[in-house]
This record gives sequence, structure tokens and C-alpha cells, in this order.
Amino acid sequence: MDNRPEQRGTQGPHHHHQTSNQTALLAGFLLITGFMIVEAVGGLLSNSLALLSDAGHMLSDSISLGLSFTALMVGSKIPANQTKTFGYRRFEILAALFNGVLLLVLSVWIIYEAFQRFSHPAPIHSGSMLVIAFIGLIVNIFVAWILSGGENKENLNVRSAFIHVLGDLLGSAGAIVAAVLIYLFGWEFADPLASLIVSAVIIRSGWQVLRDSINILMEGKPDNLDLEEIRNRICGVEGVISLHDMHIWTITSGFLSLSCHLIVADRTDRDRILNDVQHILSDYHLMHSTVQIEGTTFETCFSDCAHQKKKA
Repeated sequence: MDNRPEQRGTQGPHHHHQTSNQTALLAGFLLITGFMIVEAVGGLLSNSLALLSDAGHMLSDSISLGLSFTALMVGSKIPANQTKTFGYRRFEILAALFNGVLLLVLSVWIIYEAFQRFSHPAPIHSGSMLVIAFIGLIVNIFVAWILSGGENKENLNVRSAFIHVLGDLLGSAGAIVAAVLIYLFGWEFADPLASLIVSAVIIRSGWQVLRDSINILMEGKPDNLDLEEIRNRICGVEGVISLHDMHIWTITSGFLSLSCHLIVADRTDRDRILNDVQHILSDYHLMHSTVQIEGTTFETCFSDCAHQKKKA
């Protein structure tokens, strides 16, 4: 039996953008936290639920960005050890999970407060509301631009923080529209209405982050990979008879893993087969893989997949 784990470049693309991600998250944290205080005070002075809900969302952003920054630092700085053989890379996913839950909880609170305002309207100082919301829009656009410099498409942790900021940006835009409507027409219901629209967007985004982080923690297959396609390409390698017990999962964003067992023809070049398989896996960024090679007479495979096959 040739049981040969092949590990390449575990720091590769995941490590490549660590510095830019950390810088973007730290800058975003400082800017969002500073303006969150300004917006909370402005919301209280203007009596605007849209501003207060946006300030509450910015508070969650501040926590999210700070936690995301800490997660990247912990994941990249603390090495693997005897008890955490993959290190603390998945701390990023735990941070994303927390951010997703926080988004959903915040949205429920905003919806509750909005319906309270529909039942009991309150006078709004639209001028102050408009000025603060406009400044908030500029700050959020700038922070979103900073975070877009990180790998927000590939890294779930950075993406969850980016979605937080986009929710803030929408909140500020909604507050601006509401302030204009209140100022021009006296439509005070526009304030809670803007909060409801923003909360609906936040719920959708929060659910996506929550779903993706749970899928990673449950070691589910990445959505963008087709198991059958990978299986067929590996089985197409000369000398490979069959494949079983294949698993693909995500350690953390950008760090994919695969393990499988191959039954190969007797008197074939196993190193050549392993090399061909690794080239196929690299096309799917499966750079951390363990491939167990078995001959046709090998009888002691204890994997669940093998047992099920023998029973059948």
C-alpha cells in the first residue's frame, strides 16, 4: 500500500493576501467605530430611528471588524500544535458565524422598533438627520472601498465584514431618502419604512454568511466544486481502476482539503499516478490532499465507503 499524503503550499493563496486583509479590516474598524459614536449621538438628537438603527448596525460592524481582524491575526500568527494540527485557521470561520448571527439579531431588533414607530410616530429633526446620514454614507463608501482591496470574494471572514459595511451603506442611503421625504412632505413614516427596507437586505446577507460558515464547520463540500467532475477526471488517469472514500472540505477560506482512496492496476507507476492526480487537483485549488493508493489485492481498507461497497 502506498499511503502518501501530499501537501503543497498550504499558505499559498490563503497566505498571499493576509497582510492586505488585516490592514483593510483594521482601517475599517477605526473609521466605523469613530463614526458610530457620531451617528448614535446624532440619532438621539434628531430622534431618528433610521439613524439609531444604522448606528446599531455600525456597532455590530465595529464588533465584526474588530473580531475579523483578531481572527486573521490569530489564524496566521499562532502555529499548529499537538492538539490543533491545523492551527487556529478556523477561528476566521467562527468569527464569520458570529457576524452572521449578529446581523440576523440586529435585523429583528430594527424590525421591532420600526413597527413600534408606525404605531407611535415621533417627531423627527430631518435637517440634522440628513447631514449625519450623508456623512455616514461617505464614511461607509470609503470603508467599503478599503475592504474591497482585500479578498472579500474568497475569504468568508472578510466577506462577512464587507457585507456588514454594505448594510451600513444602504442604511445611510435609506436615512438620506427618509430625511428628504420628511423635510419636503412631512412623511415621518418614511423613517421606520427605510429601517424596514434596510433590515430586509441585512437579513438576506446575514443568512448567506451564516449558511456558508455552517457549511464549512460541518465540513460540507464547497459550493463551487463538482464532485462527479473531479471523480471522473481522477478515474480517467491511466492506471487508475476506481476511486472510493473521497471527501472534500474547507479548513478555512481559501484552504481546501481532499482525501481519497485509489485502486490502481498492478505493476503501474504509482508516483506517476500520484503526480497526475495532484495536477488535476491543483486545477480546483485542492492543494492540501491525501491520496491513499491501493493495489487490486488490497483487502484491509477500513473506510466506511469500502465497507458499504463490500456489503453491496
